[in-house]
Amino acid sequence: MASFSDLLSQVKRSIREVSVDETKAQVLGAPSSDARPLLVDIRERDEYEQGFIPRAEWIPRGFLEMKIEDLVPERGREVILYCAGGNRSALAARSLAELGYTRVSSMAGGFRAWKQAGHAFERPRSLTAEQVKRYSRHIMLPEVGEVGQGKLLDAKVLCLGAGGLGSPSALYLAAAGVGTIGMVDDDLVDESNLQRQILHNMERLGMPKVESARMTLQALNPDVKVIAHQTRLTSENILEILAGYDLVVDGADNFPTRYLLNDAALKLGKPVVHASIFRFEGQITTFLSNSEVGTEAGDHGPCYRCLYPDPPPPGMAPSCQEAGVLGVLPGIIGTLQANEALKLILGAGQSLSGRLMVFDALGAKFRSLKLRKDPECRVCHKRPEDIELIDYEAFCSLAQ
Repeated sequence: MASFSDLLSQVKRSIREVSVDETKAQVLGAPSSDARPLLVDIRERDEYEQGFIPRAEWIPRGFLEMKIEDLVPERGREVILYCAGGNRSALAARSLAELGYTRVSSMAGGFRAWKQAGHAFERPRSLTAEQVKRYSRHIMLPEVGEVGQGKLLDAKVLCLGAGGLGSPSALYLAAAGVGTIGMVDDDLVDESNLQRQILHNMERLGMPKVESARMTLQALNPDVKVIAHQTRLTSENILEILAGYDLVVDGADNFPTRYLLNDAALKLGKPVVHASIFRFEGQITTFLSNSEVGTEAGDHGPCYRCLYPDPPPPGMAPSCQEAGVLGVLPGIIGTLQANEALKLILGAGQSLSGRLMVFDALGAKFRSLKLRKDPECRVCHKRPEDIELIDYEAFCSLAQ
């Protein structure tokens, strides 16, 4: 009868093993995610918490066969598995080969050999027992997991506006566990807001919206730190406010603020998830110009000025206050903004950079329009230090 040692030797002869140096070169040296193999850590939780290789996905060995298809649906994708010493990953590689994966390797020597070679490793953010329970449905997703949830808890998102768009986006960001949410708004809660601005209620009429938002968000999730900026963005304060955040969810209700935000975000390299609503139509896109978040280096899309080079003349753009808006519309668009922000934080999926999604509420139809960088854009082709901030005349002042 064959011993375990005999079985392991047979398995290792039947699979491909790669060294830690080969793994480092292929995984950490690749210029883009498409060019590198997928590295999968199959150790148990207590081992994983001691450190992991950068860019590695974590699936404990006991769940590998059940979860690998969610993480790697393409059987021809190159995958490198590693464990503590290289034995479990060898057995796992043979198991994945039996499932039809054709390019699976085991890292010889495992994580122990990686550390002995002096290669860098990271330690996962430690979640409390309460957080593991609260975010359990996130942690189940291979695209999120505990590492991704840690990214969300460490993230800082600025929500521009605590109104129709800011309400649903901030609520879902808080529910998802985004650790710091800033709210910028200088308005007070009015009864006409309550048809769509679900952060607020009748008991808070006359209260600053940012304070009402803070109360709602922290009641929903005590993990979240809410920073209230009861002010209107100007050229004098915008750089200081934006500097403390990773990205901006733009629910601004006027053109001057949108243009000012675009120019300041380009200057600081901050991504902006932009949206607007009017009557029965909503629009959403993501601007990643000059940003290192959510895109490979050099793959920057258009900016707001590429889409709308100049603000419209006064009176040419009627406000929601003048034309109205269907109450549920900002809920749909604002939730899509939260979705975009979460993807950027997690580095998962494809952003809306270079695309404008348009939603028709009456027809229940989505359209996706291509956006391209304007080669003559007078802002996003400048060096950040050369971008000047301008306070534009208030073309419209409505409360979405």
